[in-house]
Amino acid sequence: MSRLLKRRETLLFVIIVIMVAAFSSRATGFATPSNLANIFNDTAILIILALAQMTVILTKSIDLSVAANLAFTGMAVAMLNATYPDLPLVVLVLTAIVIGALLGVINGYLVWALEIPPIVVTLGTLTVYRGMAFVLSGGAWVNAHQMTPIFLNATRTVVLGLPVLSWIAIVIVAIVYIVLRHTPFGRSTYAAGGNPVAAVYAGIDVGWTRFLAFVLSGALAGLSGYLWVARYAVAYVDIANGFELDSVAACVIGGISIAGGVGTVAGTVLGSLFLGVIKNALPVIGISPFTQMAISGTVIILAVVFNARRERSRGRIILRDQAAKEVNSEELPA
Repeated sequence: MSRLLKRRETLLFVIIVIMVAAFSSRATGFATPSNLANIFNDTAILIILALAQMTVILTKSIDLSVAANLAFTGMAVAMLNATYPDLPLVVLVLTAIVIGALLGVINGYLVWALEIPPIVVTLGTLTVYRGMAFVLSGGAWVNAHQMTPIFLNATRTVVLGLPVLSWIAIVIVAIVYIVLRHTPFGRSTYAAGGNPVAAVYAGIDVGWTRFLAFVLSGALAGLSGYLWVARYAVAYVDIANGFELDSVAACVIGGISIAGGVGTVAGTVLGSLFLGVIKNALPVIGISPFTQMAISGTVIILAVVFNARRERSRGRIILRDQAAKEVNSEELPA
C-alpha cells in the first residue's frame, strides 16, 4: 500500500480528484458524470497526441511537429472528403494514418540516418508541415457544410454513455500500453532512452528504434488530424496551433523524463487529464485566458523540477549503494 501511495501516478490521480472537488464547489455541476465525460471527450485528442509524444521522448528524442502533422493531415482528409464525398470513411481514416506515418518517416529518417538532433529536425518540419497545409489548401478553410454528415458525426455518436471519440482514445491507450509493455519494440524504446550505450551492447539498434518511434508518433498524429477536423467541423492551416507544447506538458506532468527511458502510459493519460481539467475549469470560474496560461506554465515548471529532483535522488541512491559495496569489499580480509 505504501509503495502504491509513493507512485507518481497515484499522487497525480489524487491531485486531479482534489481539483475536481475544489472546482465543483465554485461551479455547480462540474463534478457530475456527464460533465466529467465531456471533459474526457474534450481531452481525448490531447491524450492521443501525448501518447505519440511519449513514445518519442522515451527514446531520448522529442517531436515538436505532432501538431503540424495533425494540421496537414486534417486538412488533407477534409479536402478529400469535400472533393470526393463518396469515399468510404474507413478509407479517409486510413489515409490520415498513412499520411501521418509518412511525415513521421521523414522525421525518423533525418534523426536516424543523418543523425540530426531531434529538436532541430522537428522544429524545422513543424514549419514545413504547416507550410504544406497552406500550399495544399491555398489558405482556404474547409467548413462543415463542405463535409459529409458521416465524416463529421462518426466520432460524435454516443456508445455506452461516451462519444466514439472517447472510445477511440481508450482503445489507443490500451494499444500503446500493450506495445510498450509487452513487445520487443517497447522494451527497446525504454532501453534506447534509459541507457543508449548499454542498449547497443545488448544488441538493440537505437537509431532504428527511434525511427520507429517517430513513425508511430506520426501515425497517431495523423489519426488525430481526422479526429480534430471531425470534432470541430472545420479545417484550416492553424488548427491545433501550440498543441505540440501541450503534448510535451502532459508527458512532463505525467512523470515522463525528458532525458528518456522513464515514464508510463498511465502517467501520460493522467497528465493529459490534469491539463484537461484545468482548461475546462478555469474559464468556468472566471479566470482570464492570460492567467490560465500563467497557471499552466507554472504547473509545467513545477513538474519539471519535481522530475529533476526525483531523478537526482535516484542517482544519489545508486551512487551511495555502489560506494557501500566498494567499502565493504575493501574491508573484507584478503
